[in-house]
Amino acid sequence: MEEPLSCLRCGKCCFVDLTAYAEQKDFDRWRAENRQDILDIIKNHHLTWAGDRLISTESGDYPREYHFLFAKGNEWICSIYETRAEVCRKYQPGSSELCPQCAINRPGKK
Repeated sequence: MEEPLSCLRCGKCCFVDLTAYAEQKDFDRWRAENRQDILDIIKNHHLTWAGDRLISTESGDYPREYHFLFAKGNEWICSIYETRAEVCRKYQPGSSELCPQCAINRPGKK
């Protein structure tokens, strides 16, 4: 059995059109945890979840920045890591083309 890949902390999985797939249970958890910081960013930037990503209710555009990431040297750090969306918790490095390690996980590639 192969060891799982370690995250490079490059932020690519978080930056692509802000794809995040937050679910109702994430919003319920954030409310229960009184995480108004998260809920306010979504509300004050007039963002809404449209299927699989956040969009602006004013323009219909996808935001090009992710409000919960900050740079620390050459790495990107998630400021809501302890309460990140479920999809983020389940994401495996190299499991999608968003990740620079994707080629490592493709059959026939080493």
